[in-house]
Amino acid sequence: MSIKNIFALVIVVLLTVVIMQNTDKVKFTILFSDVYLPKVTVMTAVSVAAFILGVLVGRPKNKKYDIGEHYDNIHGKDNPKTLSDEDRDYIN
Repeated sequence: MSIKNIFALVIVVLLTVVIMQNTDKVKFTILFSDVYLPKVTVMTAVSVAAFILGVLVGRPKNKKYDIGEHYDNIHGKDNPKTLSDEDRDYIN
């Protein structure tokens, strides 16, 4: 197991212990109404929402970098003289 997996497992275990210790009903004010919900429900919903948000924010972008296009933009695609005179002398 990698350190990342061990860390995630420890967080999940600790979160589960904390959530299971808080099963009593509490009054929550949501907008303008009072709702009596168990803490476990609210804490689980917040944990799941935070996990989903973290996955969405942390995923890599799908943009691919084309090095050939970058090179062509810098040096000119149709310009046959892309080497300096010093480079041409070195090659010859």
